[in-house]
Amino acid sequence: MKNISMWSCPKCHYNQYDTDQFRATGGMLSKIFDVQNKHFTTVTCRQCTYTELYKTKSSNIENVFDFFT
Repeated sequence: MKNISMWSCPKCHYNQYDTDQFRATGGMLSKIFDVQNKHFTTVTCRQCTYTELYKTKSSNIENVFDFFT
C-alpha cells in the first residue's frame, strides 16, 4: 500500500483524505454462502471524492467467523 501520510489526490492534488474499509464476496461459493472473503481499504479525497482501493489480506479465522454469522 502507498504511504498514505504523503498521499495526494491524483485528480485534484488535494492532500486531505478519509480512509475506510469494506468487504466483498469473491467466487461462486462465497456468493452462495455470503462469505465476504475479499477485504479492501479505501482512501477518498475530501475535496473531489476520488477514491482509490487497496486490497488487504484477510485471515482464515475472519472468513470462518463470517461464514457462521
